[in-house]
Amino acid sequence: MPGENKTLVWPVLAYEDAPAGIRFLVNAFGFQENVVYPGETPDVVVHAELLWPEGGGVMLGSASAGEGHAIRPGGAAVYLVTDTPDELFDQAVAGGAEVVLAPEDKDYGARGFTVRDPEGNEWSFGTYAGG
Repeated sequence: MPGENKTLVWPVLAYEDAPAGIRFLVNAFGFQENVVYPGETPDVVVHAELLWPEGGGVMLGSASAGEGHAIRPGGAAVYLVTDTPDELFDQAVAGGAEVVLAPEDKDYGARGFTVRDPEGNEWSFGTYAGG
């Protein structure tokens, strides 16, 4: 299959304070910074790519960077697959995530949780990797 070792879908988010958003995603969830392109001032990120250690990633930038996107800060919902939802939940809460739904077993055989980042984006993590 072409591109089977590449991430082919990248959720894109906008943050009012993108540098703080990046720090939060790295510390609370365990994302890894791949690239960060700063703007003209230290508080602006034109483009960043954060990799999810279990595969995939997200792109983000400052809402003020003016890249032509109509993305509203705090309006995203992203689901990420993890083999360790309970441990990740503890890390997320310790990192400042707001609990929306504590870890629970789902009726379709998965386990997961949902939290909110400081700008209001919802992040769901669970063992469900698709049907």
